[in-house]
Amino acid sequence: MLESKSKLVDYLAYLNIQYEAIEHPALHGSLDADALLVERPGTRLKNLFLRDNEGKNHFLVITAHDKQLDLKAVAKYQGLSRLGFASDERLARYLKVAPGSVSMLALMNDKQNNVTLWLDQDIWFSELFHCHPFENTETWLMKKNDLEQFFANTGHQPKVVFLPAK
Repeated sequence: MLESKSKLVDYLAYLNIQYEAIEHPALHGSLDADALLVERPGTRLKNLFLRDNEGKNHFLVITAHDKQLDLKAVAKYQGLSRLGFASDERLARYLKVAPGSVSMLALMNDKQNNVTLWLDQDIWFSELFHCHPFENTETWLMKKNDLEQFFANTGHQPKVVFLPAK
């Protein structure tokens, strides 16, 4: 079952985490966002939900919106034999969001901590990030320190890693 944005709103209010909401047409990827030609402060992100070769380990990989990752090299750097995109079914099971709506905020739904968060070292210097709130018709601008508090409260320890590009 997919989670509703209202649960996220309530959770962030409980944590006293603020955000700025920007509504827009549905965006299914960073190329759709490029077509809007809207300038917003903060770092735009690409969110990839990946699995290892055996399908036992799952990773939410966050990088710059315009970076093309070399998944073979990423797997090698992380000591894995292979990485691939997880299915829509796995996305629904572990993060409870639809394709095109993935963001760091979906970790709220990973109560069993089955998903490891990898943050690209190239983006983590920023202080403001773009995140989808379980749906792709809105983007929330969130401060880094608020996201760090969010991670701590969800039990997810982000790993800031080197993610090689193609």
